[in-house]
This record gives sequence, structure tokens and C-alpha cells, in this order.
Amino acid sequence: MNLKGRVVLVTGASRGIGAATARAFAAAGATVGVMARDPNAVAALADEIDGVALTGDVARASDMDSAVAALLRKTRRLDVLVNNAGLIGPIAGLAEADPDDWGQAIDVNLKGVFHGIRAALPVMRGQGGGTILTVGSGAAHAPQEGWSAYCASKAGALMLTRSLHLEAQKDGIRAISLSPGTVATDMQAAIRDSGVNPVSQLDWTVHIPPEWPAHALVWMCSAEADAYLGDEISLRDEDIRRRVGLQW
Repeated sequence: MNLKGRVVLVTGASRGIGAATARAFAAAGATVGVMARDPNAVAALADEIDGVALTGDVARASDMDSAVAALLRKTRRLDVLVNNAGLIGPIAGLAEADPDDWGQAIDVNLKGVFHGIRAALPVMRGQGGGTILTVGSGAAHAPQEGWSAYCASKAGALMLTRSLHLEAQKDGIRAISLSPGTVATDMQAAIRDSGVNPVSQLDWTVHIPPEWPAHALVWMCSAEADAYLGDEISLRDEDIRRRVGLQW
């Protein structure tokens, strides 16, 4: 895709899927705002891709508002928001999970998506449209032992995508969620080290590289993905992989 002249904001962009996604959009010609809590990491990535470094925590609505405002001051538009920031923890049973840690996962994985939508939507409506993508998970559909916060928050985030589609499709807003499957990132390493539930037992070789979901997210900005508006697509789906151009 040629995204020259387009502006993209990626949350959780300091590593993993987020960093790979920022690079993929930059390679497609877009100007990319990279947002994360680590100022050094986002500064280094922004320098690498000639992007815009944005420091903040998606769990705080004011941080999300400030990130969008800072990006607009430099670019004057926002075409794509990628809600990627996420936490897997606490990996613990419902009776043992720390309430603060459990709440933090909800704050980032669910409220963070809401904060992103809320900050980006008026801008996109004002310019006649835009695309809001969320990195979801198969955990939104199937519970896993020890992942109550992650499963609940990802299910909620998927419902936010569907709600956004219902409310804003008429304004030219494209909303889609991506379930990437298991990806070779630091999060997957934490899952492995926990030893909890069958996902932790998977051989590392079955996990896909973060560049695959990054490539899919760029593809989701094209008209080819319009059939999936308001829904979630999965990279486990052979037809989706073929459409995106990925080899399993």
C-alpha cells in the first residue's frame, strides 16, 4: 500500500507488535506517531522511522488526548489509530489475583482502547473519515485459566470495535479488530514462563513474528478489508492469511 500523506498513531509502540507496526506503516509511506510510556524507546523508534515520539499511558484519558493533540500540531491530521497497547498480567486465578494488577489490565486493555477512540473520533469525523484498528485476541472468545483480566478486557475491546462501527460508520469511520494468534514477543515469553494453561506449553517455533500482524494491520487500511468492518479478523484463518499475503 502507498500511504504517503497519511498519518498513523500506534499505541504500545515501544516493542513487539507495536514497534513492528510502526515500522510497517512507515515503510508504506505514512507519518507515524509512536506512543508508549518509555520516552527513550519511543524517541529511538521515532528517529529510526522519521516519526513523532509521543510519551504517555493509554490508561489515562488525559495522556491519550495530549498524544493526539501533539501529533496534530505536527501533522494537522490523523488517518489511522492502532490501539495496540496491552498487558497479559496478572496471570493468576480469580481468587488469587491482586485487585490492583487486575484493574490495571482493564485500564490498559479496555479503557485504553476507549480513550484512544474517544480522542481520535472527533478528529476523524472532522476530516471526513478514518480507520481505527484494535489488536484483539482469541482470548476474547475463549477463556483461559489464569487470564481472567486479559480475556475479559479483550472481549470488551471487541465490543468497543462493534459499538464504534454502529455509531460512526456513517461518518466514514472504519473499525476493525485483529486477532493475531500467538506472537513471538515479550508478552508471549511471560506466558511461557508462567506455566499456566495450555498456551504456556506451546513450542516457541509455532509463534508468528510480530511483523505478520503488523503487515495485516497495514492491509486492514485498504478497501480489501471492508468486508470485515465492525468485526474481528484472525490470522489463524487461512483465507485471511492468503488475502494479506502471508505464508504460514
